[in-house]
Amino acid sequence: MNVSDAIYTKRAVRRFQEQPLPPESVQKILNAGRRSQSSKNNQPWQFIAVQDKAILRALSATGTYAGHLAGAALGVAILTPNPDERFQTLFDAGQAAAFMQLAAWELHIGSCLASIYEPDKARAILGFPPEWQLRICLSFGFPADESLISAPPKKGGRKPLDEIVHWDKW
Repeated sequence: MNVSDAIYTKRAVRRFQEQPLPPESVQKILNAGRRSQSSKNNQPWQFIAVQDKAILRALSATGTYAGHLAGAALGVAILTPNPDERFQTLFDAGQAAAFMQLAAWELHIGSCLASIYEPDKARAILGFPPEWQLRICLSFGFPADESLISAPPKKGGRKPLDEIVHWDKW
């Protein structure tokens, strides 16, 4: 799959098969995040890869719309330093998330972003040090509906380019 096809067809997957991911696929997903670009090559992230179902269920309760983590084969918590100290930090974490999701899509693995609204609860679950922050987790797994991988993009799901792009000035 080329990058354009991955971008054009990628969609959020929130329901997964009860099937583990091959270890080599997990490694490719995590390496894609590691290889993503960051401001000044700072690489301001740590990843916690979670495959334990009990931990995934507990994490799913730390965000209003994070329930899909409970059914995932893999969850990835993207930890960053405090983003208030350096605004690029969350952008860099977002790029790592996007790279991992595109790498997964190429492997026919679905994913979805989960916002963590109870970071202290997530810290208690995952045990990471106080200097790290958790705002974003990703769920990964083979889609329950396998047709999502090969389905054409939905019509009308995105605003036309001319509605969102301004040339030279607003």
